[in-house]
Amino acid sequence: MSQSVRAQAVFQGLKGPFQVRWIGGMAGVDRVLWLSAEAGVPFFGRLNWVQPPRLQILGAEESAFLNQLDPLAREALIRKLLEPAAGAILVCNEPGQAEALRALADGVGTPLWYTPATPDVVLEHLNHYRHSLEASTVVHGELLEVFGMGVLISGGSGIGKSELALELISRGHRLVADDTPNLTRVAPNVLEGTCPVTLHDLLEVRGLGILNIRRMFGDSAIKRNKRIRLIIDLVKLEEMQSPAESRLRGIRDNRIILGVSVPTITLPIAPGRNLAVLVECAVRDHILRLNGYRAEEDLMARMQKAMAESVPCE
Repeated sequence: MSQSVRAQAVFQGLKGPFQVRWIGGMAGVDRVLWLSAEAGVPFFGRLNWVQPPRLQILGAEESAFLNQLDPLAREALIRKLLEPAAGAILVCNEPGQAEALRALADGVGTPLWYTPATPDVVLEHLNHYRHSLEASTVVHGELLEVFGMGVLISGGSGIGKSELALELISRGHRLVADDTPNLTRVAPNVLEGTCPVTLHDLLEVRGLGILNIRRMFGDSAIKRNKRIRLIIDLVKLEEMQSPAESRLRGIRDNRIILGVSVPTITLPIAPGRNLAVLVECAVRDHILRLNGYRAEEDLMARMQKAMAESVPCE
């Protein structure tokens, strides 16, 4: 997570799915619920006074516990729950409890929310929300599925990424996201790319404007999400210096995104080069490498065998 999480952002994330209402403590709208430096601190959880999460969730069980206490003990615990050091309180499916906390929440400025959903459902959603905060980013490039493999095409602005994506789509490959794909680490070594909702099915091409790929090429031209297995980085030929060994193995490296290492091929571009064919060949070759075959090693083995079998001159 690169930014602090404020109460307003969390409320907006819950408002749509769970009909969350802000019923008290409006003064805490900008309260920080989670700092970027607090990766090990509980962000949310069921009611806990020992290790309180910044977003405390109250359901039927918590309400029953509070109601069985004598009035003085209950008031003391509720005041501790809503003290200024607290983050926010979300009451689930207990409207009476929410109303009972409203006046005190207003007094101390602690955000108080209510939802008719159950705590278990809310906690599941919050787990996904936290994961998206900790392990997601936006990159610049075109994300496609080429021969079944997720390929991110990167490069400088105006270098021809969109035109290349359009040609690959016309050759039967599928578009995932244009320009700003969202990348999420869904497992320790797995990056998944998706498209922002506002850009679904759309591709911008200079000179043509915005194109709706689904309407032009059909549903089969669009892929909702894809695991990223390869990055193709486009670089102008005159702007790069290729090492001598690139004649054998190409220009290969690894790029770290959200802690995941992704194989990267730098592809020089120049007039007359068919980039779509080159990308297809790069993907086919990468699939062979994943299966243990490397063409340069095959060539070296053949050369060594030929030299070993040659008859020395006398």
